[in-house]
Order: sequence, then structure tokens, then C-alpha cells
Amino acid sequence: MNLRSLAGMIDHALLHPTLTDKDIVAGCRLAKKWHVATVCVKSYAIPLACKALKGSGVGVCSVISFPHGNSATLIKTMEAESAVCAGASEIDMVINIGKALAGDWKYVSREIRAVNRVVVRNGGILKVIFENDYLEDRHIVRLCEICSSIPVAFVKTSTGFGFVKQNNGMHACKGATEHHLKLMRRHCPLSVGIKAAGGIRTLDEMLAACNAGATRIGASSTESILKEAKKRGYK
Repeated sequence: MNLRSLAGMIDHALLHPTLTDKDIVAGCRLAKKWHVATVCVKSYAIPLACKALKGSGVGVCSVISFPHGNSATLIKTMEAESAVCAGASEIDMVINIGKALAGDWKYVSREIRAVNRVVVRNGGILKVIFENDYLEDRHIVRLCEICSSIPVAFVKTSTGFGFVKQNNGMHACKGATEHHLKLMRRHCPLSVGIKAAGGIRTLDEMLAACNAGATRIGASSTESILKEAKKRGYK
């Protein structure tokens, strides 16, 4: 891997609820500087990101029903269509987590299929966010099977905001783990990409995710990751 190929695997995340338009434009400048794959923004910021990235070759990704996935299917499809028509070439959608935990796979499958259909029809690609912190391996395997059969472009580990209450009362998010990435890679064909997101803040964490099967990385620590790669001699 060289520096350009590393950067080309990153979706630079601009998703924190406190980000201002000024912050988003600054994030787009950073994305252009390093030639990452996309910037990932909330849907209202798509026109702003498209304008800031025009002619750069960096794509715009947007999130749907983020971060909890609880919107009705109709709302998800409308939001996804609106996002693609506004200029997003990639869409990251959160599944209905409660339906997955309940084993209502017919609902989950129908919803993913509906959103994928509208995204692809309008020239985009879909990444499906599982939010693995909330799931057991058996849920992840079934989701991989569903997404592979449709098929979607990517399956994705986490939103980065899926905090789970721990025994000490604190909330924490593991995000992309080696175990989950290997599990997802094992249960998806190579034609379905694996996006690792949540907790990837260093170059070593990015490389470990890639070794575990990730083909795309979601990160907000993009510059520090790539500066470290450059320091280590990636050209």
C-alpha cells in the first residue's frame, strides 16, 4: 500500500452533531488535501460538501436514519432518494436494530432492499450499517446473508455512536473489532465491500482493520492517520 491508496480507502467522517458549516468546509479542505474516497456528512450538508469538493475527485457520502435507524421504511427511502439527488454518490443507512434483534428478518430484508433499489436507481451505492455493538454474531451473520443476496455495495460495522451501557454504569462503543470484521468478511462474497467504522483513530488500527477484511474505513482522525503513514515512509 502507498499513501494514496491508504487515503483512497477512507470516508472522512463529518458527522458529530456539533459541527458547524465552517467545520464541514474545513473538513472538505482536509479531504481534498489527502485525496480520500469521500467525506461523509449529514443530509442537510450535501450541497455544501458538493460545492466545497467540486472538481476534486473526492465523493460525497451521506447517512440515512442516523444513528439509530428507527425511521419508517418510507422515510428512509425518501431520505435516501433526496440525498442521492442532492449529490451524494454513496449512502450509509442504519438498519432497524430492534427488528434485527427480534428476528424479524422479513422486515429487515424488505427495508434494505427498498433503500438499495432507490439508491441504485438514482446512480448511487448503498452501505448498510449493522451497529454491531448491539448485536450477537448470529444477527451479524444473518445480516451479511441478507445484504449479500440483494446485493448491496458494502456492509458496515458501526455508526460510531452506538454506545452500550457497561457494568460500571458508563457507556462505551467498541465500533469496528477484528472479530466482527473477520466474521463479516467470512459471510459476504468479495463483491460486497466491508466498511470498518467506529474507534479507528490510528494508522495501526486502520491497518489491523484492513488485515481483518475491511475495504473501506470510516474515520474522523483522517489527518493524524495519514500523517503517521507519511512519517513511516508511505509514499
